Amino acid sequence: MLTFDDNPSTEKSKKQKQEGLKSLQGVNKRVRAEEKRLINCRTVDVNQLMPLKYSWAWEHYLNGCANHWMPNEVSMAKDIELWKSNDLNDTERRVIMRNLGFFSTAESIVANNIVLALYKHITNPEARQYLLRQAFEEAIHTHAFHYIVESLNLDEGVIFNMYNEVNTIHGKDIFEMKLTQHIVEDGFSTNTDKGIRDLLRNLIGYYIIMEGIFFYSGFAMMLSFHRQNKLTGIGQQFQYILRDETLHLNFGIDLINGIKEENPHIWTQEFQQEILDLIKEAVRLEYLYAKDTLQGGILGLTPQMFEEYAKYIADRRLERIGLPKQYQAKTPFPWMSETIDLGKEKNFFETRVTEYQSSASLTW
Repeated sequence: MLTFDDNPSTEKSKKQKQEGLKSLQGVNKRVRAEEKRLINCRTVDVNQLMPLKYSWAWEHYLNGCANHWMPNEVSMAKDIELWKSNDLNDTERRVIMRNLGFFSTAESIVANNIVLALYKHITNPEARQYLLRQAFEEAIHTHAFHYIVESLNLDEGVIFNMYNEVNTIHGKDIFEMKLTQHIVEDGFSTNTDKGIRDLLRNLIGYYIIMEGIFFYSGFAMMLSFHRQNKLTGIGQQFQYILRDETLHLNFGIDLINGIKEENPHIWTQEFQQEILDLIKEAVRLEYLYAKDTLQGGILGLTPQMFEEYAKYIADRRLERIGLPKQYQAKTPFPWMSETIDLGKEKNFFETRVTEYQSSASLTW
């Protein structure tokens, strides 16, 4: 039997290891925080977390960890009882079904975008640390929708295939997936101005539009039931998801603004107008979804109210990334601010929310 010393390749292996160590020592020279960059960082090993440069990214990561929860922590007994009763009309059931159909696929699309597109091109380790946390949270959200569907004994095939069957859901999903298309192609790089703009367009599409506009309309619909003490188990899970999405949105805004700051030449008037056009299209798609889902309206909600709400939150998102308001809209759902203000002291749209705690210690 050959021992390690008897292996004819040992000397070669030792030499390769020594060369590798020398190379590693060269890479792992003392890192200065100012050398780090969010993208296209070639002077610092992407695996070296410390010293931190982007403390906001690490703060978002810690807040995400403090906000950890799992779907099966939430009782669905009252929801099951209500769903089996005759106390929900067909339109109310349609709203629940449609939103489960939209969110169940949308969360997977966001997760795929993080893993397949963003992680490769964000070269900062503290930002990557948060992306890993966010990807896990997207999995938890998908788990939550499966848990709800299973609890209510809904047809899983119908819910999870709505993105193919319902035009207004399909339209929003296709809108987002087109923003990922170029980034996952072989040869894509952020070494060019076009590449950086493609990445920024993707970030704005997912953080500002998908999570910041599309999701918030859905939250308003679902939490309207919770406000009337209906489907409280679903409502509690959507509150937890909303807390996660608050953090996702704030991280995305910081990331977008950070890349803009480090690459100011790419933020041209032409590119800004392109982003404005994307957000206007998103508002249009959201109105079509609300019109299709709500039909004549329920719980005092109408499609026109959701069009106004989409315009309102679009204006707030635009301001956060340095673009002008487009609609001057007012919120038709002032109660959403209280729902979103996790600490009940800060306005989500105006400040960054950092008051999180583990879900096990929460009372609603």
